[in-house]
Amino acid sequence: MDNKETHFGYKTVPKEKKADYVKDVFDSVSSRYDLMNDLMSMGMHRLWKRFTVERASAKYGHKVLDLAGGTGDLAKIFSSQVGDEGQVILADINFSMLNEGRARLVNYGVSNNLSIVQLDGENLSFNENTFDIVTIAFGLRNITDKQKALKSIYRTLKPGGKLLILEFSKPMNILKPTYDLYSFKVLPFLGKLVAKDEDSYKYLAESIRVHPDQKTLMTMMEKAKFERCRYTNLTGGIVALHEGYKF
Repeated sequence: MDNKETHFGYKTVPKEKKADYVKDVFDSVSSRYDLMNDLMSMGMHRLWKRFTVERASAKYGHKVLDLAGGTGDLAKIFSSQVGDEGQVILADINFSMLNEGRARLVNYGVSNNLSIVQLDGENLSFNENTFDIVTIAFGLRNITDKQKALKSIYRTLKPGGKLLILEFSKPMNILKPTYDLYSFKVLPFLGKLVAKDEDSYKYLAESIRVHPDQKTLMTMMEKAKFERCRYTNLTGGIVALHEGYKF
């Protein structure tokens, strides 16, 4: 694969086309996204996200960017934590997902300290030293140039600010056969049955396999100048939470 190409699942595609392919996936599944998350993770995604929020340790008055935040699970919690003096921005490149997020957050009565912005994670338009916390949950693997995105996030964090990346990762070897069977057989079947879209959930399984593993992603964070980088495996490494600071 040359430097003009990238992964879209197991396929090799031109870099400039990947964002369009990812957009098509999320346009297709946005209306059933939350239901599918509950089904395919058996509700575990809520515990993973709760753990992420706890590790973020948002305080009253903080400014938080929930990048690739989709339907707003993390943003909703952060909004209640940062209070009237704080600010939360729910950001995603996909308009369909943001529409779903907006509807959910209105229903939840989220306060006016939350804004919704459509943007590209590789080229964040915010000023330097803006945010106390940036989170990206299950979104980094869909970004074409992950290293560029990490550098862009670093720039927008305040000194002392923290990045948290929650993402599917490499499970322990003992789990791999069962996990592979579930990923390549059960997930597409659920996608076909519930979301009427088998191919998008095949992409999900494939995109996880080509995403950097725990140690590789930590090295990428360090290359982007993050310090005190570490990761915590969740559910046997099926998911990992990476953390790093800007000093």
